Amino acid sequence: QVTLLESRGGLVQAGGSLSVSCVAVGMPGGTFGYYAMGWFRQAPGQEREFVAAIGWSGGRTIYADSVKGRFAISRDNAKNTVYLQMNSLKPEDTADYYCAADYLPSNVGQSRDQYDFWGQGTQVTVSP
Repeated sequence: QVTLLESRGGLVQAGGSLSVSCVAVGMPGGTFGYYAMGWFRQAPGQEREFVAAIGWSGGRTIYADSVKGRFAISRDNAKNTVYLQMNSLKPEDTADYYCAADYLPSNVGQSRDQYDFWGQGTQVTVSP
């Protein structure tokens, strides 16, 4: 049973930075690298939307246009962890942030349907 556990989000002022992480629990040893990982977010009353994704080695990353140049996704396969560094935050970045895992290591994509496992989400609030 694979479980994804996001770190606590938080409250930050506009223009500030925040980093969240997601650790995968329950994957057989050394298999975290078999998964592409993604971050999504969902604001109140809105659908869950893609934020960023990263391939198995970290060599390939993609971003939503709305966060490109401000957010950075990275991973540490030895720690079964994926990170999302968020800079120059805006009030419109306020949402619950979810990590997701896709058991196709090179399948770096934006579609929610491709991801096999999801975390419970962590709340990020950006004040004006």
